[in-house]
Amino acid sequence: MLFSRRFFPYFVTQCLGALNDNVYKNVLLLMVAYASVDQLPMSINLFVNIAAAVFILPFLLFSAHAGSLADVKDKAWLIRRIKLVELVLMLFAALAIFNQSYLAMLFLLFLMGTQSAYFGPVKYALLPQTLKPEELVRGNAWVEVSTFLAILCGTVGAGVLVSSDQGVGISAGLVVLFAAIGVFASWNIPDLPADIDAHKQPRKGNWQTLKWAFQQRDIWAAITGISWFWFLGASYLTQFPNFTRLFLFSDPSVVSVLLALFSVGIAAGSFISVRLSKGRVELGIVPLGLCGLTLFGIDFVLAIPAGVESLYQASSFVMSAEHYRLMFDLFMIGVSGGVYIVPLYSFIQSKAKASERAQVIAANNILNALFMITSAILAIIVLQLLTWDIPTLFVILASCNLLVLLFICLRNEVFRQSACHFWVKKPKK
Repeated sequence: MLFSRRFFPYFVTQCLGALNDNVYKNVLLLMVAYASVDQLPMSINLFVNIAAAVFILPFLLFSAHAGSLADVKDKAWLIRRIKLVELVLMLFAALAIFNQSYLAMLFLLFLMGTQSAYFGPVKYALLPQTLKPEELVRGNAWVEVSTFLAILCGTVGAGVLVSSDQGVGISAGLVVLFAAIGVFASWNIPDLPADIDAHKQPRKGNWQTLKWAFQQRDIWAAITGISWFWFLGASYLTQFPNFTRLFLFSDPSVVSVLLALFSVGIAAGSFISVRLSKGRVELGIVPLGLCGLTLFGIDFVLAIPAGVESLYQASSFVMSAEHYRLMFDLFMIGVSGGVYIVPLYSFIQSKAKASERAQVIAANNILNALFMITSAILAIIVLQLLTWDIPTLFVILASCNLLVLLFICLRNEVFRQSACHFWVKKPKK
């Protein structure tokens, strides 16, 4: 399946798109972090927070229209146009990076977020159309693997690039190169015409899209579960830098170690979910993922070393035996996340009508964005208003997984039946 023409060109296209987003965003943030004050149009903290907001904002503004568009257009045709837009944006981005024009880079980050908002619905909606039913879970696993490895490579790679002597010029060239390869790959995606009934569907705004998805109870439960995953992931990834400095007494290189453990864990968990589900859309393994997120999330906090002898770098951190339990817990948090998320994506793709599939993904993207914004608000309340520490926030997040388990698995009949069928063996006749 992976190297078939119906999947591989799409896989390369979406993988390079995710990588480009993360390389560009992290190069921008690192350039800002190391810029002198007089080079910036505003304070560093304000710029960083605005940058985070302008990338998420397009998902709230444009996802509904993107979903409607993806349902009525040939998906391959639409992807090619979206990738051409990305190439044009990256050409301007390369100039902005090379000239260190920070406001231009910020505006282009918003446009990149817009391009990603339009790519998101078609990215997931085409999988049931191009893959066989027994390949859908595996296809989603590959997508999740590539997404989180792109986050890892983009974050680590941006740090290496910005710290090198020719990093600015290389970064400018790479974002254009990745976009150009993505365009070439997209032209090899086979045609995927829209379902004829999709043209009869009225276009919906953001609120109408969410309200419509809410009326489909089973799909809404899965969308809520997916959004919780992004809430959790955004919370961990945002807090890693300060957590590493304040509680692990380590330099920034250790942040890359934590990010690698988390991302590789999600990749491993995605493929484990394929094995557990035996290629089917199996919601019965969702409770397993949530329980893992709870248990390993709490133990991750308990595994924080009590004292420190010196400032750790990546090599000394990894070699220190007192960190093994903590690193194992973080890896297993990632594994549990992969086991949890893949069946949920596969479910909404298989459950939704072909003529409405992209709009379901659009509703998912809107709610994902709202949950990620809410994760930032929760962090502000816990860390700033209540003045609790980051480990306490991590315990709250881990405990909330049980509430999600109650919401999507116990209140929803489809999820409850799937869990019972998967875990309770039928008596032999």
